[in-house]
Amino acid sequence: VKYCGVECQRNHRPQHKRVCKKRAAELRDELLFKQPENIHFGDCPICFIAIPTGTDEAGKLNTAAYHPCCSKMICNGCIYASRLQKIETCPFCRTQYPSNDDEASEMMNKRVAANDPYAIRVVLAAKCWKEGNFRESFNHTKQAAKLGDMEAHQQLGHMYLQGEGVEEDIDKAIYHWEEAAIGGHPIARMSLGVIEGENDMHERQVKHFIIAANQGWGAAIEQLMGCYEEGHVSKDVFEEALRAYQRAVDATKSPQRDAAKQNPDLLNVRSLSHS
Repeated sequence: VKYCGVECQRNHRPQHKRVCKKRAAELRDELLFKQPENIHFGDCPICFIAIPTGTDEAGKLNTAAYHPCCSKMICNGCIYASRLQKIETCPFCRTQYPSNDDEASEMMNKRVAANDPYAIRVVLAAKCWKEGNFRESFNHTKQAAKLGDMEAHQQLGHMYLQGEGVEEDIDKAIYHWEEAAIGGHPIARMSLGVIEGENDMHERQVKHFIIAANQGWGAAIEQLMGCYEEGHVSKDVFEEALRAYQRAVDATKSPQRDAAKQNPDLLNVRSLSHS
C-alpha cells in the first residue's frame, strides 16, 4: 500500500494492517520455498563445480576447505590436484602455505581483522565457546551472520532453541534457520521441515525436505520416506525427489574429487579449515 502522506498513512493504515501482514507472509514464503541455485558453499572457484554437502562424524565439512589467504572455499579435488603436483601454495591465489601453526594462526587472525565472517565464526566464536563463554560466542556468531555467513545463521538457530548464550526464543530460532535455508543451507532447511511436521504442517514440511533433496542432502530422502509412509507425500512426488537427489549428487562429482577420497593424506595442509 502506498500513502500520499504521513497524515494519510496515520488515518488509513489500521484498515490495511491485516492485509499487509498477510501479504508480507506470502512474500516471505515465496522467498523461503524458492529452490536455491546451490548450497551455501557455492561452487569451487577453480573447477566451478558445486561443492558437495558431505560432512564427517564430527559434522565438519569433508569435501572442501576454507583458505584464509584468499578467503575461498576450495574443493578437495582441486586441492588434491595441486598437491599431487607437489605445489606448496594455495591453488587459487598461489600464496605460500604456512610452515608452522603460528603462521597459520596469524593468517586466520588477519581474516578476522578484515571482518571475514567465516574467520570470525571459526576463530572468535569457537574460542569463546570452548572457554565456556557462551554469551560472547553468541555475539561473535551473530556478527558473522550479519556479515552474510549462512552457517552462523544455522548456529544461531540452535543457540536460540537451546538458550545457549541467549534467552530461549523459538521464533528467533526459526527466523535464523529461514535465513540460512534461503541462503542454501540444507541442515537449516531440515530443521524447519522437522518443526513444520511437529506442528502438523505437512505440506510445508514436505516442501522443505524436497528442496533439501534437490540440494543433494541424503537425510532429506530419509525424512521423505517417512512422510511417504505416513501418507503426506505421493509415490510420484517421492520418486521425483529421489531422482532430483541423485542428479544433485552426480553434478558434484569429478575424477579429481573421487581420487581425493582415496588419498586423504594429500589434503592435510596446516592452514586449511574444514569447519
